[in-house]
Amino acid sequence: MVVDRARAQNRLRWELLSGIIRKDLQVKYQGSVLGFLWSLANPLVLLVVYSFVFGVVLKSGIPHFGYYLMAGLLIWNFFSGSVQTACGCVIGNAGLVQKVPFPLTVLPLAAVGFNLIHLVLQLGTMMVVMAATGYTAMIGPGLILIFPAVAVAGVLAVGVSFLVAALNVRYKDTTHIVEILLMAGFWVNPIVYAIVQVYHELGGWAWLYWVNPMASVVVTMQRAIYAADVPINGSTDKVLVSTQWSFYLEHLALGAAISAAIFALGFAVYKRMSADFAENI
Repeated sequence: MVVDRARAQNRLRWELLSGIIRKDLQVKYQGSVLGFLWSLANPLVLLVVYSFVFGVVLKSGIPHFGYYLMAGLLIWNFFSGSVQTACGCVIGNAGLVQKVPFPLTVLPLAAVGFNLIHLVLQLGTMMVVMAATGYTAMIGPGLILIFPAVAVAGVLAVGVSFLVAALNVRYKDTTHIVEILLMAGFWVNPIVYAIVQVYHELGGWAWLYWVNPMASVVVTMQRAIYAADVPINGSTDKVLVSTQWSFYLEHLALGAAISAAIFALGFAVYKRMSADFAENI
């Protein structure tokens, strides 16, 4: 009896979660001529701008800089988009939260699920473009590293989303703080520069850099997708810090442990504060 009730509740949560994600997708692209293709506009514009700034003007020296950039940018956009959307998900559904009893945990999860769908479609599109332009370095078993990297990013995104969604209901400055932190996070992670430059600058303190779970996620995505073990132009340094799977899996394991701790914290805070959502909105 108890088992049947638990299964029914889980089925209800999944149906509600998938329904919210479908509704968000329909609302976002309803009436649009290009539909989902608009979701590619932002990364494509950034690709052009950053390729010009870092590839032409500042001469980063990273061969095929556009593909290197996209390998880290798409997973960062997934994380930042999930957190930004989740931050206002409870307040944005105030009418629903105040009038209809339902599992409130689906609101931050729907934000992450919505952005995960975009990530999968954008990665698929990028692979097609890379193959069509003759860039085949990513073809190989190393591509499997995408899965643990996305998994760690997903756990971290869900944990942070729970945390900011709950805090934003009571502390309205949370939205502004999140925007600033995400802007800083883009530059802290090695998306437009090579990780080897971090080692040069931090020296013996470089290990601290890996406390940030997204750092290991970004470099793993670059190993899986960019995958070219080539030197930086004008330097003896390589673009990738290592070609060995073990290096990336070890750092992902650390990132996974920290992400799991953040998930536990975020979920606990969300569950504790959700009882007062209807009053505090």
